[in-house]
Order: sequence, then structure tokens, then C-alpha cells
Amino acid sequence: MAGAIIENMSTKKLVIVVVILLLFQAFSFMVGGLIAPSPTSAIHYLATKCVDNAKTKGPSWFMPWGPDQCAKIRDFEEATAKRIEANDIVFAVHIPLHNREMSPWFQFMLVILQFDIAFYTQNPIVEGLVTMDVRLAYRDDQVSKWTEMAHSIEHRKLDCILNATKTPENDGRYYDCELLPFMEVGSVAHKYYLINIRLPVNERKNVNIGIGEIKDIRLVGIHQNGGFTKVWFAMKTFLTPSILIIMIWYWRRITQMTRPPVLLEKIIFALGISMTFINIPVEWFSVGFDWTWMLLFGDIRQGIFYAMLLSFWIIFCGEHLMDQTERNRISVYWKQVVPIMFGSLCLFIFDMCERGVQLKNPFYSIWASDVGTKQAMAFIIVAGICACLYFLFLCFMVFQVFRNVSGKRSSLPAMTKARRLHYEGLIFRFKFLMLVTLACAAMTVIFFIISQVNEGHWRWGAYTVQVNSAFFTGIYGMWNLYVFALMFLYAPSHKRYGDEQSSVNDQGGNSGEENQLTTTITHVDGPTEIYKMTGKEAQE
Repeated sequence: MAGAIIENMSTKKLVIVVVILLLFQAFSFMVGGLIAPSPTSAIHYLATKCVDNAKTKGPSWFMPWGPDQCAKIRDFEEATAKRIEANDIVFAVHIPLHNREMSPWFQFMLVILQFDIAFYTQNPIVEGLVTMDVRLAYRDDQVSKWTEMAHSIEHRKLDCILNATKTPENDGRYYDCELLPFMEVGSVAHKYYLINIRLPVNERKNVNIGIGEIKDIRLVGIHQNGGFTKVWFAMKTFLTPSILIIMIWYWRRITQMTRPPVLLEKIIFALGISMTFINIPVEWFSVGFDWTWMLLFGDIRQGIFYAMLLSFWIIFCGEHLMDQTERNRISVYWKQVVPIMFGSLCLFIFDMCERGVQLKNPFYSIWASDVGTKQAMAFIIVAGICACLYFLFLCFMVFQVFRNVSGKRSSLPAMTKARRLHYEGLIFRFKFLMLVTLACAAMTVIFFIISQVNEGHWRWGAYTVQVNSAFFTGIYGMWNLYVFALMFLYAPSHKRYGDEQSSVNDQGGNSGEENQLTTTITHVDGPTEIYKMTGKEAQE
């Protein structure tokens, strides 16, 4: 009876396949580490204080420099001397810096805000809630007028600490304020952007009262590097046909079988579809079109893949639990799959509450208010609980599989030598695949931790290795290779094990017994599993 390729492939060929996959894995790390630049760049901006002499109410824009630059003041002491009110001051920031321009290759633009607030005993921070009247405009040359892109009234909660005693002797010392989320744009389709920020003061409505003495506003603009974007797009373009071809080949082999596909074959095929969905380089269109929804779309694609991957691991272990009475039905795993889907749904809702709203208002942040922060934390906590429960249950299932496999090894000495070697090889290959799966998951966790704490690079002789870029391309290549290996190794084999071993078995017709010795993936007639033998076989 024909099994999967992983069962019938010789050890020599299997080693060759593993070596080739490892070489591709090393290459994917090298592409990011040696060819691509750092994934993102951070540019610091200091807002220019412009004076609105005309007190315009319409869409008048204030430029910090250039031929149409605004009337500026150096500090608020100058404003006080000239009797300029706080409502007449506009903080202007031009993105990018002078003599530079933005590019669609930057993919997104994330802006973080920080206030420079000085302490004075007569004007300390009391409320800590800042109200901002913010506007965003764009243009594609130096002479055309600015076009408004967004306008909003935003509120941000200050989290500032004074590292000194609040006494008159420390007047003028600056608070240590946390960075605040300010703006996120899902595409960079224009060359120049202009941000105007007003801090309106209204004592009657208690607007911007008790926020201390704001000296300056600093912004940090973060965008994806164009060089990294090109390498990333090229990698996706290369991997898309690779996974698509192996997926078509895999399903063609299954349809050639005389039996219907089993659950494990279907879930592997579904995993290949989700990987292909991630790989399709639709990002190429974002270079020519202003598709601000690309970040949200990318999150959805990634979420579908990880939900399918987590479901696959559960079903993969379940189908190899050799003492399980019911298998080959998705309904058997509903208790495990439902928490995965629920956790994924929570993260999707969280993403829609953040980036979904940002499609209309790029200044919106779910973390800006206490209510939004509580809702966001609720979604994240629920998803985290589901992830922890999943991990514990997966470890339990892997333990059960390994225990059952070890238990079945006691029956192997009763087999003929050829059979014993064959099934010892199957046990080793299954355990090896499980260890590779755990290694892939561990690498993903390590990548996440390193990307959070390390933004630098390593020197290696004359070469500079970009750590984050290497992990981005390496982890992405790793999951593609993992899915590729699953579809290749678990495709039905054309080799018939029973025919090959006929020379070493008895001539009395053991073919019926050998039909019982088949892996989970090819057995659909009942609960008989891999390594499980009939009484007649045990007597051999």
C-alpha cells in the first residue's frame, strides 16, 4: 500500500532534501542580513512655532521654511513680549526634511509625538490631558498648493514625571514625558507632507488648562526603508510561484489516488493556500496606487496564516494519537479549533478598531483614551489567554504522541527485520518533524523579542549584518520552507512498500497484513493507526 513520501523515501534522499532546505534557509537569512538595509528608519523633527496673524479660519497652511514660510517665533517668551496669544500659535512640521522627498517605497508612515514641558510652580501639570487641533496636507511638487488629507480634534493623555522636587528652585526643569501615538498612514503616495498642530486654550471649557508650560513639540517619523521594501517584494515574488507549484503538484498527487483525501491532507493543502495568500505580492500595486488599507490587509493575511498554522498543529498531533478512537473528521477537533478562531477574531477586532478607523482618520489611536486602552487591553488579554491555553494543550498532545510512539516501539522486535527498520525510521522521522516544528515556533518567538529590543547591526569583518532585516527575511523564508516541506513530504508516494518488501516477507500472502501497517495520512477505513498491529502480525 502506498504511503506518504516521507515514509518511503530513502534516508539518503531525505538527507539531501533536508540539506537543500537548510541551504535555502541560510540564504534567506543572508538576503536580509547582507543585502537589505535596516527595515525602518526614524527621522526626528522639531516643530516650528508659526504665528497666525490673520487668525484664518479656512484651510490656510503654515510652512516652516521655503518661499512661503510662516512668521515664526523662537520661544514663548518672545510670544509673551509681542502679546501673541496661545491660540494664535501653530506648530508646523514638514515631512521630510529640507531638500528630501518621500517615496511610495516607504510603504507606511508612523509618527510619534513628544512634548517638551517645563515645570513651574505657578503652572504645574494637573489634568494632563492635551487637546490638539491637527491637520495633515500633501503635495507632489514645491510650487503647487497644499491639499488637505485629514483634519481632527485629538486628545492625548500626558504621562510625565519630574525627576526633582516640585519647589521654586527647580522652576524651568523639564518633565520626563512618555512618547505619544500621533499618526499612522498606510501608504506614502505623495512626496511632501505638512502637519499643522494647534493647542487651543479655553478656560471656560477647561481645554488645555493644567498641562504645564509646553516649550516644544517633537515628532519622530518612522517609515520602511525603500531598499528593504525592494528586497522584500523580490523575495515574495520569488516564493509565490514556488509554493503555488508545489501546492498544485501536491493536490494533483492526492486526486490521483483511488481514495478520497483524508483530513490531514486537506489541512496541509489549506495551509499551503494560506501561505500562498501571504506570498502574493500585491504590494507592488501600492507603489503606483494610494492604497492606505495595505497595512490592514497585511495584518489580515498574516492572521489567517497563523490561525491555519495553529489549527494544523492541533490536527497533525491529533491524527497521530494512535489510541484515539475517532479521527479524520474536523468536528473531532472543534474544542481546540474554536479557541484559536476566537483568539484570532479578538485580534482582528482590535486591528479594525485601530487601523480600520485610521483609514478615515490617520490621527486616531485606540490608546489615546482610558476607555480605548481598556478595550484594547481586554482584546489582547483574551487573545493572550487563548494563546497560553493553546500552547499548554499542544504540549500535552505532543507529550501524548511521543508517549504512545514510545509504547508502540515495544512491538517492533516481534516484526521481521525489514519491517522493524522501516517503522523505526517512521518513528524517527515523525519525531524529527515535531522537533523542527518546535524549532520554527521558537525562532519566531526569538525574532519577535530581538525585533523589540535590538534595532542595530553587527560587524562581521568587512561586512555589516543587519540583524532585524536578517530575521524578517529569514523567518519569512522559514515558514515558506516549512510549508513547502510539509506538502512535499506528505504527498502520496507512488512507491508501494508492500511490493518492495515482498522478497523479505513470507510467500504465504502477508499483503493483507501489510495493508494494516500504514500511516495515519493514508488510512481512512477506521481507527487502525501507524505502528498498530493485528494479533496475527504480532505473532510474526
